Amino acid sequence: MTSDIQIAQESHSLPIDEIATKIGLNSADIELYGSNKAKIKWSAINRSMAQDHLGKLILVTSISPTPAGEGKSTMTIGLGDAINNQLHQKTLIALREPSMGPVFGLKGGATGGGRAQVIPMEDINLHFTGDMHALTAAIDTLAALVDNYIYQGNELNLDPERILLKRGIDVNDRSLRNITVGQGSKFNGIEHKSSFAITVANELMAILCLATDIDDLKKRIGLMLVGYTKTDQPVYVKELGFEGAIAALLANALKPNLVQTIEHTPALVHGGPFANIAHGANSVIASNLALHLSDYVLTEAGFGSDLGGQKFMDFVSNNLAKKPDACVVVATVRALKYQAEGTTDHLNDENLTALEAGFKNLERHMNNMRNYGVPVIVLINHFATDTPAELNLLQKLVAEQGIKALVVDYHEQGSKGGIAAAQAVVDLANSNQSNFVSTYEKDDSVKTKIEKIATKIYHASKVEYSERAENDIRELEKLGKDKLPVIIAKTQYSFTDNQKLLGAPTDFTLHVKGASLKNGAGFIVITTGHVLDMPGLPKHPAALDIDVDNNGKISGLF
Repeated sequence: MTSDIQIAQESHSLPIDEIATKIGLNSADIELYGSNKAKIKWSAINRSMAQDHLGKLILVTSISPTPAGEGKSTMTIGLGDAINNQLHQKTLIALREPSMGPVFGLKGGATGGGRAQVIPMEDINLHFTGDMHALTAAIDTLAALVDNYIYQGNELNLDPERILLKRGIDVNDRSLRNITVGQGSKFNGIEHKSSFAITVANELMAILCLATDIDDLKKRIGLMLVGYTKTDQPVYVKELGFEGAIAALLANALKPNLVQTIEHTPALVHGGPFANIAHGANSVIASNLALHLSDYVLTEAGFGSDLGGQKFMDFVSNNLAKKPDACVVVATVRALKYQAEGTTDHLNDENLTALEAGFKNLERHMNNMRNYGVPVIVLINHFATDTPAELNLLQKLVAEQGIKALVVDYHEQGSKGGIAAAQAVVDLANSNQSNFVSTYEKDDSVKTKIEKIATKIYHASKVEYSERAENDIRELEKLGKDKLPVIIAKTQYSFTDNQKLLGAPTDFTLHVKGASLKNGAGFIVITTGHVLDMPGLPKHPAALDIDVDNNGKISGLF
């Protein structure tokens, strides 16, 4: 079987300036990174954003992720290819940049699969245009500047043990979760505890993805909460004067990256916050630019509808030029059987009973999205082991809920693997049925927002708050920040905060452990269960299968 990286390497890419012409840009509008990658210049961004035209926004989300795989990125890319190349509609795909840590850890490459990939696959998964490295540099420069401020006199009397900013690295390294810096003599700085988060989990990543221009970027950086003084007063970056330098490090990274699919559909790949601990969507600049430059924009939200989907609807879309016109929920027969049985041992065997039991997971995800007032369609990623009886049953179960379900195979067939599905999605986006309703009101309290998400989206029966969480919420109220949107950090594998509870659990308690202000990003992160912002590597990391030959050809990126 040909691997994803082999398919990508054997494909023929067009010069990136030819891809730019497909969306109304020319060679003067882009900055080349070789022949097949580019950044879009500010002059082109500003000119395009001034246009009145807005395309249709199609959000792709999925059921709860499983080891069996759902293929959400593959679906997003394949669907974009089908609308662009089979229906001949001007289409742009907007995706997140992969984090290098998971590429070498558990996940491997993250640019789609089979005949539905964005290319150059190796570049995008590794160094790409340097955005992740710029972010890492910005994160660690800010940490160094804060430590130096304390060392050089500390006029505001910052408490070294109450600094909230973490250091960053785009590597899965559990050893860096808790560290002590400044050890030894005072020549080495002021000794205090610190920690690393993976780059994409840092607030600066969220800020990069939400900023609308460089001035907004600088303003948001200035609003970041550094920590507290020894007299319990908050200190923000702007009080220390570091926002200009950090914005300078990120100015180039703020420009969207233009690449293409294997079938030459234009794609903007930009920004990459995780959906389980942040908002899980590509940059606002890329999505808004795509809406102005094309007739159909395909974008995805990380993990299932309970995480990336909910955050896209209740938070991200408030920063976009429009709300979604349609929503695609991705499912597979294999993953739904896993939801019922919790094992991958017999997923290749026909099991209608397990499929029907696991369908409850898909049913909840469908209804989550439908309850936002956005029209929904289910697309089933076909696997060779799916039987006709299983596919027929799944389509029947979805149809009984008043939603259309179609089977696609973009992975094996490219855009030809789901032409009818592409037409159905286009028809849905043009139906003007979207009548958006949020999960919570903007002025709801922190607890009310949490409880509405917990009961409406997760189907929890109640929410319990730890003593730390209660203290954190009181601090937010004291700072006057308690009306900000909430981003719930939760396991992606379950509707609950316990990753072992699969399917569609009810009558459970959501346990809130803490609340942290991300003032520059403009939201509050609510911590539940056991969620890490610095992953570790598995026993057999994907890195063991990655190699490069003497000609520089990389292998093993799935």
